[in-house]
Amino acid sequence: MGMMDGKVVFISGVARGQGRSHAVRFAQEGAKIIGFDICRQIDTTPFAMATPDDLAETVRQVRATGGMIEAFEADAREFEQVERALVAGITEFGRVDIVLANAGIGQPYEPAWVISDEAFRNVVDVNLVGAWHTAKAAVAHMTEHGHEGSVVFTGSGASVKGLRHMAGYVAAKHGLIGLMRTMAYELAPYRIRVNAVLPGNTNTPMFHNEGLRKLFVPNVDDPSDAQFLARAAAQVPMQIPHVEASDVTDAVMWLCSSAARYVTGIEVPVDGGGLLT
Repeated sequence: MGMMDGKVVFISGVARGQGRSHAVRFAQEGAKIIGFDICRQIDTTPFAMATPDDLAETVRQVRATGGMIEAFEADAREFEQVERALVAGITEFGRVDIVLANAGIGQPYEPAWVISDEAFRNVVDVNLVGAWHTAKAAVAHMTEHGHEGSVVFTGSGASVKGLRHMAGYVAAKHGLIGLMRTMAYELAPYRIRVNAVLPGNTNTPMFHNEGLRKLFVPNVDDPSDAQFLARAAAQVPMQIPHVEASDVTDAVMWLCSSAARYVTGIEVPVDGGGLLT
């Protein structure tokens, strides 16, 4: 038997990176997956976003485990799209037990007084409002039908500390912790636990982008991979340039398991000690 046998998991940002890692691992542990991703570019995001082909690859990998998945193209900023994806998945699988509000984007790496209104709003709308939409849609169903469960928000080191040239991202990720704590309090009587995982640098396309490379190594016009990774590692007490998406999935899996049955309202960093600095 798998750790998640009989569970149905709702995952945003499922097309690649951490979302794909979560989907595949939960499927390996017996869960059914309802997932969605926008699968198109948001112009102010400084890296290439997921595509329909990425979403299809997640579906392929989940099904290769013997797992079941219903996957949709939907924009986390639009509640009606999120709710439509969830309802379609519940129609197929009958319920939802676990919510992984994982979708997130970056911003142009500029000072707070330079970033455009559009870029600021986009990152807040995806990373905070989109996470709220994802939880809101699923929790309404869970409470109505008496399903105990778990919600995990994907935060960041930026959820608890300031980072230069990332004001919109930091504001959104700080807000996510307030949302998590409030929902943990509200949902405790329903035995729905709400927590956040705080990944550090993670080996996904969101980390490997030119803008972040220049932010980490500002004194070099075109930093090499080695220079970028060395600078990233130097900022972390465990001296690692990044964690893997699977490391984050391990923490999420624990938070959603019976081993954490009374754990709610907390943040779990997965960052090699990055928040110690």
